[in-house]
Amino acid sequence: MEPADRIAELRAQIAHHNRRYHELDDPEITDGEFDLLVRELQRLEAEHPEFSGPESPIVAVGGAPSAAFSPVVHSVRMASLDNAMDIEELRAWGERVIKGLGGQRPRFVGELKIDGVAISIRYENGRYVRAATRGDGAVGEDVTANVATILGIPAHLESADSASAVPAILEVRGEVYLPIATFEDLNSAAAQTGEHRFVNPRNAAAGSLRQKDHRVTATRRLQMWAYQVGEMQGGPIITSHHHSLEFLAALGFPVNPEVRILEDLDAVIGHCQHWQHHRHDLGYEIDGVVIKVDDLAQREMLGSTSRAPRWAIAFKFPPEERSTVLTDIQVSVGRTGRVTPFAVLEPVFVSGSTVAMATLHNEDQVRIKDVRPGDTVIVRKAGDVIPEVVGPVLALRPTDSAPWVFPALCPCPLGSSLVRLEGEADTRCVEPACPFQRDQRVIYWASRQAMDIDGLGERTITQLSAAGLISDAADLYGLTADQVEVLEGFARPSAEKLITAIDASRQRPLPRLLTALGIKHLGPAASSALAQQFGSLDRVMAASGEDLAAVEGVGPVIAGSIRAWCDLPSNQVFIEKLRAAGLDFGNPDVLGDGGESAASSQPQVLKGLTVVVSGSLPGYTREGAIEAITCRGGKSPGSVSAKTDALVVGDAPGASKVSKAEKLGVPILDAAAFEELLSSGEIPNR
Repeated sequence: MEPADRIAELRAQIAHHNRRYHELDDPEITDGEFDLLVRELQRLEAEHPEFSGPESPIVAVGGAPSAAFSPVVHSVRMASLDNAMDIEELRAWGERVIKGLGGQRPRFVGELKIDGVAISIRYENGRYVRAATRGDGAVGEDVTANVATILGIPAHLESADSASAVPAILEVRGEVYLPIATFEDLNSAAAQTGEHRFVNPRNAAAGSLRQKDHRVTATRRLQMWAYQVGEMQGGPIITSHHHSLEFLAALGFPVNPEVRILEDLDAVIGHCQHWQHHRHDLGYEIDGVVIKVDDLAQREMLGSTSRAPRWAIAFKFPPEERSTVLTDIQVSVGRTGRVTPFAVLEPVFVSGSTVAMATLHNEDQVRIKDVRPGDTVIVRKAGDVIPEVVGPVLALRPTDSAPWVFPALCPCPLGSSLVRLEGEADTRCVEPACPFQRDQRVIYWASRQAMDIDGLGERTITQLSAAGLISDAADLYGLTADQVEVLEGFARPSAEKLITAIDASRQRPLPRLLTALGIKHLGPAASSALAQQFGSLDRVMAASGEDLAAVEGVGPVIAGSIRAWCDLPSNQVFIEKLRAAGLDFGNPDVLGDGGESAASSQPQVLKGLTVVVSGSLPGYTREGAIEAITCRGGKSPGSVSAKTDALVVGDAPGASKVSKAEKLGVPILDAAAFEELLSSGEIPNR
């Protein structure tokens, strides 16, 4: 048989058996036999690259590596979902749905919430043309070549009858995931070769999907469950969600076999409780259950909020808990001198990752929880992300156990005294020369939200400090490539690249410079407001507490903190070192009478308006959204007040800001209304 014919035959067999395994749950061959087919196809496509391409169920070895990811604008926004954290919240959502439908009681569909990476796959006239990650919901990353390596995703769509006719355009959405067994195999192989181990299946899936070389992705054996139709032009008329899933399955997409039609809210609750108790019965990780209204016409009636559909919700499982031994309690020192106790644990696997340390917050929390070295403790991940010590198992406490005592001296080489002021929960090291504080201040200075110095991370800063090359952030600007090159992990090109990045940060705008100073309570929003009002660092330094507090979004607490920082002689010396290093402190001469920058190229359509931003907006970082407002003459403080003209909300907005805006009658704008505001200066529906 000619190679081209055998390749075509193998592709057809793999597609057939993959569908039998994933969708029909009735495999005809063993896993070993299936693997032999896959390996033969890989070999043939490697030997005959002229026959390889995205239509293959695997991308051939020997193809050119994919370029850096390009942005892809989703034709239909990939919205996020609201969460229900318990049964009470789930029932409340169901009752809101019924009310929104005028008393109609809908049918629901329950789906497992796969712990993976959301993906959008586009077909035109049945041909696979593009795949993109969710990104921010509006714009994702082009991962077309990588997704083509995932077994089970059709390269061509064919229909058996009119009920599954192939649309002219079809966007399929799903979740890319890594099976637990595959995850364990990858980590076992990594352990044998000394390579980096993956933390959990979700992270491994995300990293595998974003490989710049699709041949690496192909070795990771990713899989996908299709769960939704996005854009569709042509094809059959679909009236329900479960019908859309049947349609996708008929076209050859893997649809999760645990999807269930649920006739009422009681069935929904029972379904969620079942999977909460059986989440580990599966070969892949889930972190909840997604509930959707089945009828598409009812979905139209319910509509969406600015960030999520009203017709769907994600029921999140409670954080998993595990017990382990707390071997020690130590403290870390932050950039402001705050001393935080943390638990050193015997490593334990919790909610998808291994935990060896967990914060204990402050002295009071240690006392309240009464955790001690030697205790067996309950550890959980709050929100399945942050490790937390819940408390001790008293029945297992050693007989010689004694309460932990907060240290009186800083663990730094200076051994300075630790101070806890009356009325405060935090204990602090008050020695400005503390090397721990010094290093943390430089780390914060270089961070993304501050001066954003590419390549200058914690490890490099610690090396520079240990070598005596820096004593504060100003010393960074005197470094040479010769000095950096001798550090571990650097060569001449990387040293020169770092020096170039440091030099570039001299011209960072004033809001970033103010943020980078690390003044207590002073964040990006207040820094932006101060920059707009005063125009230069010197004018901020010279302003009285009253003038600082009068700036909207600053107030007396931040103003007092700024004044206290500026009045310290050591900080004044630091500012002069920055001036000598050539940093741009801002030019007050370019300010107009109203305080806005006369050099701004944007029309000042927002002059006199105060617009607060909350949540993540598509196409903007938080700082970028604030800058879009201020460069048009507006103000953007960090909190809602009676002076606020509008609140812009994106994904995951602050509940307190939304609540206060509603109470004060402040207009609440979504992303589309925000763009209209930036363009016209008019607040929609004001």
